[in-house]
Amino acid sequence: MTAATIAPSRLRHWVRTGLAALAIGAFGAFGTPAHARGPDGIADVAEKVIDAVVNISTSQTVDAKGGGSNTMPQLPPGSPFEEFFDDFFKNRRGPGGGSKGGDNNPPRKTNSLGSGFIIDTSGVVVTNNHVIADADEIHVILNDGTKIKAELVGVDKKTDLAVLKIKPPKPLVAVKFGDSDKLRLGDWVVAIGNPFSLGGTVTAGIVSAKNRDISSGPYDSYIQTDASINRGNSGGPLFNLDGDVIGVNTLIISPSGGSIGIGFAVPSKTVVGVVDQLRQFGELRRGWLGVRIQSVTDEIAESLSIKPARGALIAGVDDKGPAKPAGIEPGDVVVKFDGKDVKDPKDLSRVVADTAVGKEVDVIIIRKGQEQTKKVTLGRLQDPEKVQAAVKTDEPAPEKPVTQKALGLDLATLSKDLRTRYKIKDTVKGVVVTSVDANSDAAEKRLSAGDVIVEVAQEAVSSGAEIQKRVDQLKKDGKKSVLLLVSNADGELRFVALSVQ
Repeated sequence: MTAATIAPSRLRHWVRTGLAALAIGAFGAFGTPAHARGPDGIADVAEKVIDAVVNISTSQTVDAKGGGSNTMPQLPPGSPFEEFFDDFFKNRRGPGGGSKGGDNNPPRKTNSLGSGFIIDTSGVVVTNNHVIADADEIHVILNDGTKIKAELVGVDKKTDLAVLKIKPPKPLVAVKFGDSDKLRLGDWVVAIGNPFSLGGTVTAGIVSAKNRDISSGPYDSYIQTDASINRGNSGGPLFNLDGDVIGVNTLIISPSGGSIGIGFAVPSKTVVGVVDQLRQFGELRRGWLGVRIQSVTDEIAESLSIKPARGALIAGVDDKGPAKPAGIEPGDVVVKFDGKDVKDPKDLSRVVADTAVGKEVDVIIIRKGQEQTKKVTLGRLQDPEKVQAAVKTDEPAPEKPVTQKALGLDLATLSKDLRTRYKIKDTVKGVVVTSVDANSDAAEKRLSAGDVIVEVAQEAVSSGAEIQKRVDQLKKDGKKSVLLLVSNADGELRFVALSVQ
């Protein structure tokens, strides 16, 4: 763009912006005290720990069928590029247009780089699982360039952590973990890693947030930092100014792939427990309560007489889980587990997972407005890969059932025909939803045809008339909402609070 094409108003804006930037720059250069530009201890930290930070190099054989660099792009007939690409790919494939050996798409090797750090001078290295996932070979590259083949000890996909083992050819430098719980917002932190294959890169910033949940996994509780973290930093350490590891750099939010000052690290409190189990067992052995949980919304809290809204609502109890014999039931709200407060479902998931298998713990619940204590002996969380294929069959439409309207729902008694239509298991009891008013609160809460209302205000129901009667009574009592226990076709339960106004 030339100066002649710039609109005068835009030019004036740029000039004003430029002058403002100059003014800010001048103030930064001359008016800012030295201590405000960052602590002097960063250089000391970097010098102390740099030899414990490593690069992780992986290689993987990829099947190039149906794509890859040997595949000619699809072009429209008569395209001016058609002849160019045709000649280009023929030359690459050799005489006759084929590749050597007759395979146009042979398997190829891909390489990737990440970061890691040494936690034991015997050769124990921590990194991210996604750095080494599906790798055929893993190498650790020390700060002086020494390249050592690594053995995979174990991984934990839920926290995206992995432990490697190398045989050191010489004495190693190791770092220790600090206490991430002691971090405060605004504390300075230092990230060291291998961004864009530039090994040994040091950046600094502050703790922007703690316990950040970005919905990347069931145990999210990230440290957020504005220290520059880029591709290749994954698996690298985040240090405090004592030179202790207080996090493992794992994720960034970025529209371009480069740092915009929003990076996330797994806190050392989580890392220590995972690493210890991977070193001891080669796998994670997490505690298991055997319940399905959901959030306690303001409407649900009002329905259950809980003030303020808090805890984890038990939506379902596994018949073979530890919670069942302990007397925990759907509708209970867990507010404390093993002495630790439970503010929301994520809190409960994390504290249960971190508790030793077989430990007996006190679980404080609220049931019908009253606190109760239950003793539970935790089981072990199993993590099988379950894949279920849904099979659709064409069936003749049954006769239209008699329905009753309530809460923006068309409700019907659960008959054999309706069970067949919605594929509802025989074990599910209640009143089936056959239609939902699109403008109702029920639609907003994602109720749909085929859902089954099991309880209203914690009392079982078997007909639409019963539901309407309960709703009318709640209105008379001045209640603003009604709590429904809803089942899907497979019997999985959840609580839904609907307005009765």
